[in-house]
Amino acid sequence: MDCKITIVGAGITGLACAQRLVRDGYTPLVLDKGRGIGGRIATRRVMLPDGAIGFDHGAQYLTARDRAFAAALQGLGSASAVWCDGAAEPHLVGVPGMSSLPRSLANGLDVQLGKEVTAMRAVQGGWELDLSQMRVQSHHLVITVPAPQAAALLGTDHALHSRIAKIAMAPCLTLMAALPGDAPRPFVSRVSDDHPLAWIAQNSTKPGRAGVFTTWVAQAGAEWSERHLEETPEIIAARMLPMLAEVIGVAPQSAVYASAHRWRYAQTIAPLGAPFLCSNDATLFVGGDWCLGARVEAAWLSGTAIAQAIIDQSRRL
Repeated sequence: MDCKITIVGAGITGLACAQRLVRDGYTPLVLDKGRGIGGRIATRRVMLPDGAIGFDHGAQYLTARDRAFAAALQGLGSASAVWCDGAAEPHLVGVPGMSSLPRSLANGLDVQLGKEVTAMRAVQGGWELDLSQMRVQSHHLVITVPAPQAAALLGTDHALHSRIAKIAMAPCLTLMAALPGDAPRPFVSRVSDDHPLAWIAQNSTKPGRAGVFTTWVAQAGAEWSERHLEETPEIIAARMLPMLAEVIGVAPQSAVYASAHRWRYAQTIAPLGAPFLCSNDATLFVGGDWCLGARVEAAWLSGTAIAQAIIDQSRRL
């Protein structure tokens, strides 16, 4: 397969890059090894005997401080809404789940899932990628996966490896729990720097989440997450559920559902400080939220900046 622009990673950075390129007449190919798009903007659907429930188990909300990013979110229409959680600035969420946002961004794009890049090499006129059952040749290559994965993909011999390898990212362990509809609801969301559960949100209060259950998402702080990172999801859930139950004032056994998810690369400790990195010949670009900060807006800005750099380069030729 021959493609002029290939983007590895269908998170917000990759989707934003592809959308900007499409608006200028390009037809980029987006590859992702996962089963769904959006990266950490994710919603897990669970079917229980009394009905389906959903949990936003990655990014909890978006804030738009950049005018261009705010305009892009407005263009998503009914896929986003304001979550009234008492925050000082508007918190935007996807409707009926956070995953609605990347799905809307992916409209009109050529996104191929289940496509893991196993090797990449510079060739005459660009790059060649090896996948499990195909080979892709591309003039421009854009890598938008988390920094540790990008460094591994490039290899230690690449000129950009040392700069990317310096980016440290912290993990986050997430608990998803459902309680009966009449269970206590002491708050909508809570941030606590001195508790193992650094963030707790009543997920069922978000727009479009009405149901018979009260659902909660709790995310552990970096230190606690690091300490328990290699435990099984079952053990992680068993550790986190009693802590959540104590905070909201319920018995752990009253939960009708509980599970955990491991985000190995969740937060950037110290960002790069630039929207992206590129090779000397400007055929390879590497970006993500780790470039500017651990916010969805940072991911979008990185991807958009990469696309603009490719467009500007093409116009100069």
